[in-house]
Amino acid sequence: MSKGKFEGYGGQYVPEAIMPAIDELEEAYEEYLNDDGFLNELDAKLRDYGGRPTAFYHAPQLSERVGTKVYLKRDELLHGGAHKLNNALGQVLLAKKMGKERIIAETGAGQHGTATAMASAALNMDCEVYMGAKDMERQRPNVFRMRLMGATVTPVETGSATLKDAINETMRDWATNVEDTHYVIGSVVGPHPFPAMVRDFQSVIGREIREQSMEAEGRLPDSIVACAGGGSNTMGAFYEFIDDEEVELHAVEAGGSSLETDDERAPNSASLNIGDDGVLHGARTKILQNDEGQILESHSLSAGLDYSGVGPELAALVDEGRVKPATADDDEAMNAFQILSEDEGIIPALEPSHAVAHVLREGDSLGDYVVINLCGRGDKDLETAMESIGMDMDVGFGEGA
Repeated sequence: MSKGKFEGYGGQYVPEAIMPAIDELEEAYEEYLNDDGFLNELDAKLRDYGGRPTAFYHAPQLSERVGTKVYLKRDELLHGGAHKLNNALGQVLLAKKMGKERIIAETGAGQHGTATAMASAALNMDCEVYMGAKDMERQRPNVFRMRLMGATVTPVETGSATLKDAINETMRDWATNVEDTHYVIGSVVGPHPFPAMVRDFQSVIGREIREQSMEAEGRLPDSIVACAGGGSNTMGAFYEFIDDEEVELHAVEAGGSSLETDDERAPNSASLNIGDDGVLHGARTKILQNDEGQILESHSLSAGLDYSGVGPELAALVDEGRVKPATADDDEAMNAFQILSEDEGIIPALEPSHAVAHVLREGDSLGDYVVINLCGRGDKDLETAMESIGMDMDVGFGEGA
């Protein structure tokens, strides 16, 4: 496939003002991703600052409930509470090597913004994070964490005031400050080289799964399951296994409250399942749009999955049949959130709760041995959970599982 293209998806659909920064970044990415000094420095940061490798945990109670052996790849144990630090450290270190002085980023659930603020503080770089006003309200602890680490958090009031709109504002900033600023995109989206670069920084997850799987079980899993918003944790977990056809790869999107759409909104974030080909944020991919090509407002109980598109490489892998798309709705995700907390004493973020929900629903049809990429912890979602479940917790867990 041609550079920056994944079977017709991807590309560089950006304003001319951004192209010098894109070209500079592409050149640096190709140079440093083959530079042993850079890679060794990044590995050391991930190990000593981030806490890699993360644990690979057999979940006995969940396994008994599901009827098959389930392991959790516990990237929620990475510093900051999510997989996002893998990419943030890589990109901020790369920007520093490029001579940039300022870091900007967008964030939805706040985990990417938090990781970027952490990486910027650790590498002594100025940082500004754009965040939808709606997301700031439902993710207040992460807003405080970012500010605590010295980052400026700028609210975005336009559009749906969520991730899509935060990306738009960050792109505008980058277009006017390309000389001294690097935009740390948080997922495998955007113009080339971002989808490939973010995937490469996140693929440490899959490399560890391979090694830990062989050590724990003496073989590769039958299925790997990951939630998919933009798709960074998904591609991070899957990329190492693309050529291992015996390993099924399941990408679980947010089914929201319904898979139906109208001309103005989609009460879900299921681009891989019901989206159409189009261009969003600099790349051709699968997106939620109406008949006139206008981007639909998406919805998910989980802020990190609330996005109207998906990474172009993931879209191509679904078209090829290598990745199996699925959905879990809001109720299923909240039920899975409760079940994993009760069964294993592990409170997941609402994002990977969608992956847990898929495993609860599909059970042993996924094979004898399944790995869930638990890409984030649930601290940030406790307020949402308390509103949904109720403070008194007077509900039955596991209903319908």
